[in-house]
Amino acid sequence: MEFRILGPLEVEDDGRAVVLGGPKQRALLALLLLTPNRPVSVDRLTDALWAAEPPAAAANALQYHVSQLRKLLGHGLIVTREPGYLIRIGPNQLDLLRFERLVAEAEASDARRASRLLADALDLWRGEPLGDLDDDAISQAEGRRLDAARLAALELRIEADLTLGRHAQLVPELQALVGTHPLHEQLVGALMRALYAAGRQADALDVFRNARQAFVDELGIEPSPSLKELERAILRQDSDLACGRTPTGAARAILVLGRDEHRLDELLAIAEPLATGSGRELILVSFTSGRDDLAAATAQLAARRDQLAARGVSCRIAAYTTSEAGAEAALMAAEQPVDIVLSEAPAELLEGTVLGEPLSSLLEQTPCDVAFVTGGAGTDGGPVVTPFGGADHDWSAIELAACLASALGTTLRLLGTDADPALRRRDASRLLARASLLVQQLVGIVTEPVLIPPGDRGVVQAAAGARVLVAGLSDRWNVEGIGPTRLRIATAVDAPVLFVRRGPRSPGLAPPRTFTRFTWTPGADHAKANS
Repeated sequence: MEFRILGPLEVEDDGRAVVLGGPKQRALLALLLLTPNRPVSVDRLTDALWAAEPPAAAANALQYHVSQLRKLLGHGLIVTREPGYLIRIGPNQLDLLRFERLVAEAEASDARRASRLLADALDLWRGEPLGDLDDDAISQAEGRRLDAARLAALELRIEADLTLGRHAQLVPELQALVGTHPLHEQLVGALMRALYAAGRQADALDVFRNARQAFVDELGIEPSPSLKELERAILRQDSDLACGRTPTGAARAILVLGRDEHRLDELLAIAEPLATGSGRELILVSFTSGRDDLAAATAQLAARRDQLAARGVSCRIAAYTTSEAGAEAALMAAEQPVDIVLSEAPAELLEGTVLGEPLSSLLEQTPCDVAFVTGGAGTDGGPVVTPFGGADHDWSAIELAACLASALGTTLRLLGTDADPALRRRDASRLLARASLLVQQLVGIVTEPVLIPPGDRGVVQAAAGARVLVAGLSDRWNVEGIGPTRLRIATAVDAPVLFVRRGPRSPGLAPPRTFTRFTWTPGADHAKANS
């Protein structure tokens, strides 16, 4: 049996199409296929099928749909596995798995083989992923994640083709892509390089001028230093560019969202060491609801930029009016070379309510990791602490925590649950050891494992004296906010707390299961982590 989700959901059995049932059955199958061979919790499946209005007997209703799907696909394919259900899929049964495998092979190959592998991977796409499930909010969000993975693979293929000298052939494709994504810096830079290497220097400079004008008009910021350096290299006719190579590595960025001056200082206390330790630039952004606040917001950001520049941190700033701050931030993160968005935690995050705008758009649409920062002083020299259970968001949290601990010159304390003989559950020391090995490989620091009782009390006790606590966001953020356990932790810990939502791109620290898991570690470390 074969399954396809890189386009409309399709199932085939020995070449014959399997007719699926109604929208709930299709949504259930899609969500299981998005995490093949891994359990999806009953809560998450319930949220996907019934959103905020589950039936009174939701568990029984879910069991019914699972039973119907088992009858259709055959028993043994969908199995019960705590905390929910999983679908058993072989490596060649699902187009998403084939796509991920081809991309992973391409990342470890020379340019010629990488170009061929990535072209094969992109040929698996048949249109908008899961587009036939447009009434399902979770499937829509996952569809956007898959789209981001496709664009990332396309960028890799273009880079391979540039290395192979296919400049003239790439120009029409890149012109169309830049027309669709005019603020996407990597695509703009690739078009400039292709035009220059094809002997069209003036056209390459025109692309930069048009892009710069779009950046200023639409985002209120200048292009990144790497794109400006590319323009200068074209002007001086750098010999590397004749081969399609870029003269400098593409600078990545950390996007910092803040309006309140005091809260901006809290965000920069996290962002500046991350930038200093990784060579990333900072993009400071403030959205205002009216033009009367615009001048003050710009002046505030400009003062921070000057302070950061005096300490050797590259920084760009933008301030403009909008009524859709979440969507605007997500767009900027997609178009700029942003690896993580840091935002102040709004009041509703700590009130235990469902997250509305602008948070919902920011979390649903942003293609990179997102972290919300709560207030708190922290202890200078204290450890960075992170509870780790191996969930998707936890992997992004532990990666951020490791990089932050390294930048601050402190230790990383990993928290896992102790054994529970009554439930026949072993302790989490094996999981923590596995995570520690990956942290050492990626960042080069040794972690401190600590076993704690389940629940919030053990986390709060283990975080005493912490510099900062980093935790993965709940998978159910769209229906329960940060959830009651995280809420109690955030209000009890006397340190800043970062709640991290993973992004949709390729894996670094996370186990190399899916290309839809994002890392914001540098490219060299990414390759090392997956070798």
